Amino acid sequence: MFRLPDFDSDVLILGMAAVLSLLVLLNLFLLFRKKDDASFRLLGDMLLRSQSELAGRLSQLSEHSSQEQGKIAEAINEQKLSVLKIMDEKLLAVTKSVGDGLQQNSMKTAETLGDLRERLAKIDVAQQKISSLSEQVVSLQEVLSNKQARGAFGEIQLNDLVKSILPPSAYDFQVVLSNAKRADCVLRLPNPPGTIVIDSKFPLESYHQLRVAETEREKIEAERFFKASVLKHIKDISEKYILPGETAESALMFLPSEAIYAELHANFTEVVESSYRAKVWIVSPTTLMATLNTVRAILKDAVMREQAGVIQKEVGVLVEDIARLDSRIDNLGRHFKQAGEDIENIKTSSTKISRRIQKIEDIQLGEAPQTPLVEHQAKAV
Repeated sequence: MFRLPDFDSDVLILGMAAVLSLLVLLNLFLLFRKKDDASFRLLGDMLLRSQSELAGRLSQLSEHSSQEQGKIAEAINEQKLSVLKIMDEKLLAVTKSVGDGLQQNSMKTAETLGDLRERLAKIDVAQQKISSLSEQVVSLQEVLSNKQARGAFGEIQLNDLVKSILPPSAYDFQVVLSNAKRADCVLRLPNPPGTIVIDSKFPLESYHQLRVAETEREKIEAERFFKASVLKHIKDISEKYILPGETAESALMFLPSEAIYAELHANFTEVVESSYRAKVWIVSPTTLMATLNTVRAILKDAVMREQAGVIQKEVGVLVEDIARLDSRIDNLGRHFKQAGEDIENIKTSSTKISRRIQKIEDIQLGEAPQTPLVEHQAKAV
């Protein structure tokens, strides 16, 4: 901490004493001025001596003050240099700390900006998807607002479900029956049950009125309208697509909306029971998938039953072939046995021939005993 050096206390006391002495002498000089000359001269001499002593002491005081001022100046310079050094160190530390903080802040800011850019990019993609979805929803609303387009929408959904589950040989679309009625889809199943007709119906208008009804009267009218619409579809399917001798005894009514299907089974059970009595089974996309999987299993079982006769016939032919193979193996065994016997006889004859040749060679060389040739022939026989 900066602090000025203290003045010498002796110098200050000396200065004050000299000043007080001078004042006393001046008072005495004024006091004895009216008296005799001798006293005045004596006082003047004392005053002169005091003045000279005072001048000496003042000069000493001035010299000492100059020395102290030099010391104070040196101390001030040293303190100034020390303070400047400390300030430089503190300034460097503060600058380094501020620089590090700015660097960290810039890095964090860059990371934050990077994350912000990524999130903005994701938001842009999501916004584009939302815009596309909004356009699709508007387009879907336009499609569903038109009765013909709504019917085409249900038929397309029905076609996609059937194509994704059944083989091409098990279905046909837009089939004209003997009564000149066109069916949306026909499932080709073996008897029983035979050909099953699927017709797509979409009572969206009556369902929409049912959902937007607010007052009790509006709800009653909407329920009546919805019920009448569904019952009319059930009646049309029962009369058009259940033909004795041509189709199965039942048909399917496809509702391309799970919400309508759930509303029907939750709050209009009497309509569902009427469909059961008319042998018209109401299906949604989910239940139709389960039904089609069952149909596929039935088709697979029918194909296996058709192939069972072929497999049985082939197994019978295979049994005959195996019996024939066993007979031929027995014959081949007998032939092998006869061939083995013939080979043994041939080996025996070959051995005898070899011995006879050896005896003949012995006769020619003169080593064997002389025996008549007749005896050899008799032995050979």
